[in-house]
Amino acid sequence: MPRRVLSYLIAAGVFVFDRVTKIVIVRLVPIGETQEVIPGFFNIVHTENAGAAFSLGIGRFFLVASSVVASLVLSLMLWRDGFRPLGSRILRVGLALILGGAVGNLYDRAIPGTVTDFLELYLGNFRWPAFNVADSAITIGAVLVLLDMIRAKRAPRKV
Repeated sequence: MPRRVLSYLIAAGVFVFDRVTKIVIVRLVPIGETQEVIPGFFNIVHTENAGAAFSLGIGRFFLVASSVVASLVLSLMLWRDGFRPLGSRILRVGLALILGGAVGNLYDRAIPGTVTDFLELYLGNFRWPAFNVADSAITIGAVLVLLDMIRAKRAPRKV
């Protein structure tokens, strides 16, 4: 399977999984409700976030516009990879995860106007802000891109 097709399939898979999980949460969990999954560590919650990551108060137009630009740049990078390889598989998978997550949250910001967050991790009194599948994909993708950068830096240069 061509690299380009696989990258877009990964991004599309993230988008679909993100949409399905958000639809399930919206239909089954009332806003503000918390369902304990792993006591002392993990809850399912239903929050609607109108801002950026962790409810930062940034305007909706700016968020949608910057998400569109970021998604286009990532998409073009993956498209171009079909002609001139970007680099490693780790980099391509990382960028595809970021693209899928960005488009998932972009859809929420553009259509309903809020992003549905529902995963909550906590330990004692420390609670990580609620997040979703798209946020997870973006985070994992960013870690993969960083790993690829570190690995590329360590690789001996060919002269």
